[in-house]
Amino acid sequence: MRRSILVLCAITVTLVACSPSTKNGTPAPSNGGTSPSPSSATGPIPGPGVPKVDNPIDLARFKPAPCNALTETQAEELLGAKAEARERLDGSTGPSCLWAPPSATRPTVNVLFSKSPDRGMTSVYEAKGTTYKLFEPLEPINGYPVTAYGTEDERISRGKCSVALGTSDNETVDIVLEQSEANIGKKDPCDAAREAAIRVLTTIRGSN
Repeated sequence: MRRSILVLCAITVTLVACSPSTKNGTPAPSNGGTSPSPSSATGPIPGPGVPKVDNPIDLARFKPAPCNALTETQAEELLGAKAEARERLDGSTGPSCLWAPPSATRPTVNVLFSKSPDRGMTSVYEAKGTTYKLFEPLEPINGYPVTAYGTEDERISRGKCSVALGTSDNETVDIVLEQSEANIGKKDPCDAAREAAIRVLTTIRGSN
């Protein structure tokens, strides 16, 4: 899965300090962002202890246009200012879109889609304790699982967090958030990344 290499803070103020990291030229999921290739790519899906997605979402229409994953209003709410979107379709792990204020490097939100089905949340769970030093299941969003992950835990040092949103048993959408310098160490970037995931889920579900 694209994580293999590898926000709307509840309130605009919370997010004015939030932003995701870059990857493939644009922000990348926390600590590498994309999940590592699982050691057992042929095991059951979902794997042991991995939450099942009962109502899969078709992501086909977003992969050619990843910037459609957030509306202009949603991006502005997350970043606390008007945001510019930068699309990248040729990333090694898949298409992505990065949102950031026009004249600032932070905060940022980066949404990444995998090129093809990649074992979904199962690959994230399989990397727990090995590739991922940060592994923390978060509260599901309307039945869709969300997990914070990273090859390093950069929540306090960099104000950065990546979360995987399970959209089916075989696919996830990754959201990387990096906080503004003012919020680093003061607010949990994973909470803000989950808030961004709420927005993304609202948008992609609305298209299905």
